[in-house]
Amino acid sequence: MALTPRPRTRHVTTALLASAVSVCLLAASAPSPAAPLGVGDRLFPHLGNPGYDVESYDLAFTYSGSNSKPLTAVTTIDAVTTAALERINLDFSHGTVGSVEVNGVPATFTSAGDDLVVTPGEPLSEGSVVRITVRHTSDPVSVEGQDGGWVRTKDGLAMANQADAAHLVFPSNDHPSDKALFTIHVTAPEGYTAVANGLPVGVDRGARTTTWTYRTEHPMATELTQVSIGRSTVLHRTGPHGLPVRDVVPTKDRAKLEPWLAKTPDQIAWMEGKVGLYPFETYGLLMAEAQTGFELETQTLSLFEKDLFTQPAYPKWYVESIMVHELSHQWFGDSVSPRAWSDLWLNEGHATWYEALYAEENAHKPMEARMKAAYRASDTWRAAGGPPAAPKKPQPGQKISIFRPNVYDGAALALYALREEIGRPAFERLERTWVALHQDGTATTADFEDLASSMSGRDLSGFFKGWLYGEKTPPMPGHPEWKSDAPRARKGAR
Repeated sequence: MALTPRPRTRHVTTALLASAVSVCLLAASAPSPAAPLGVGDRLFPHLGNPGYDVESYDLAFTYSGSNSKPLTAVTTIDAVTTAALERINLDFSHGTVGSVEVNGVPATFTSAGDDLVVTPGEPLSEGSVVRITVRHTSDPVSVEGQDGGWVRTKDGLAMANQADAAHLVFPSNDHPSDKALFTIHVTAPEGYTAVANGLPVGVDRGARTTTWTYRTEHPMATELTQVSIGRSTVLHRTGPHGLPVRDVVPTKDRAKLEPWLAKTPDQIAWMEGKVGLYPFETYGLLMAEAQTGFELETQTLSLFEKDLFTQPAYPKWYVESIMVHELSHQWFGDSVSPRAWSDLWLNEGHATWYEALYAEENAHKPMEARMKAAYRASDTWRAAGGPPAAPKKPQPGQKISIFRPNVYDGAALALYALREEIGRPAFERLERTWVALHQDGTATTADFEDLASSMSGRDLSGFFKGWLYGEKTPPMPGHPEWKSDAPRARKGAR
């Protein structure tokens, strides 16, 4: 996600991805007691669910042509139990559930907090292969104090599920520690185009509607799911090594946006030169006519506000660096996903790092100057949001508030300190090894610390303790003269 401050030419939404509402149940209930569960994430304690590992999702959405009406949907989850289960908790809290089946047999269900609690006819033993089918609606209209999930655009819908809003769209194990393969079907009226993560595997054209099917070739976290429905054009080009690149733009803006989109293949090549081959089957930009206040690294199809590319207040170098920010997330955050949300700095710190490095190498914006400015503000960022690897919990009703400067430039500052500490060659080897070692998986801050120590041949535990967990910013290696301003109180700061 890119939350770098921009020239303010319009109101920017800051209260996205807020708390969810209860599932509406039509005709079934489960024996009590049913309780919400979670995987124990420090920042989102009720997110995700224990006892099973999702292998794949099959999502089917039917869009009526109105982005203010619920979509009809069927979610099919293939999973393997990791413990004996009498009930299966799914994250889902903004739709109406009509029925649930477990292995083809009707199951009872109820709601508990943000969970849909399913009780199969027979308990499931550890190691069971299970298929859960939920017929439900998916409501694109958020209620007061709750945003995220579906994003209503001028001509349809898109998705923004970070950090914990995928379960506002479809039942899931909504935590990045449980990645899975996805197949996504979207049915929409004539005149609309639907695009989703991965590659197209089928188009079924009927008399009045068309169904598009997309499938991922690599596992994906739920928060990275993307579905675009709109009066759109899909533009195709070729990236490095024959990589298919496809962009989704409002049809009326195709010519205006093409010069920006043409930059993507060279940006992919630049990133490959830094960290290795692009990790997925395709890439592209989804340019939405919506005001979100951010860009988002949804896997293989990054979400951008169209205005970023059309507002004259945004300098060319800045827009290009934000494009690279989301592109670099495909390695850092998407291919290598955080095991817990406290590991968010590994996503955003690296994306900010390559954003700044690209600006240095292509627009003569010195990295050192940006890092010196970040150092000056870093103690204020730590006081407001916590150190990079131990961010403060989100504010009530402000779940997006974990995306603070401490995990962007504050985390990039820690990477700069690491490069100064171990030297550029060792740092660059570390970066390449990190993404190769953990490709298609999840990783923790401790994993990064251990790999850095191993590759540098030094015990860096003390270094990381200060830079990632300290209340105050440590001295910058090689720059003892850099100073951080004393934290200053700001009205409304968080």
